[in-house]
Amino acid sequence: MAKKVLVLSASPRKGGNSDLLCDQFIFGANEAGYQTEKIFLRDKKIGYCTGCESCYTSHNCVQKDDMAGILEKMISADVIVMATPVYFYTMNAQIKTLIDRTVPKYQEITSKEFYFIVSAADSSEQAMERTIDGFRGFMLCLKDAKEKGVVYGVGAWRKGDIKGSAAMKQAFEMGKSI
Repeated sequence: MAKKVLVLSASPRKGGNSDLLCDQFIFGANEAGYQTEKIFLRDKKIGYCTGCESCYTSHNCVQKDDMAGILEKMISADVIVMATPVYFYTMNAQIKTLIDRTVPKYQEITSKEFYFIVSAADSSEQAMERTIDGFRGFMLCLKDAKEKGVVYGVGAWRKGDIKGSAAMKQAFEMGKSI
């Protein structure tokens, strides 16, 4: 049975650099026969965690937005790809908000393979490590999570700058080799 791949794109721009890398990852995964779904967080309503602690007992968030459905997809996926542009050397608010809102059921996100995609104007992969460390911090809270790969989309400032880069080929190949 083909693995289910869930791609979470936190780009605020359709066709933004991290979003284009997501698409390449999906093209590779589809070519290899995997079942893929991309959630473009910009199109979803996800409120900030209010720290009310209601989910500690109910395992449901009191907020009625799109996060409950996304969380169920994360639980049922075999592979989760988390992608973000790097803003001020860390992940953007969209993906951080999503991570924070996994609290009601994060203990059910078990035995997942994770891939991380980041893009930034900076040309140094090392400059993006704070972002990757944030993703790893989330992953450390999950049972049997495994990091499988990172795509560093470096030197991409304006929308589309990533096209033709080595990162595009890397994202495709990584998706293909899940």
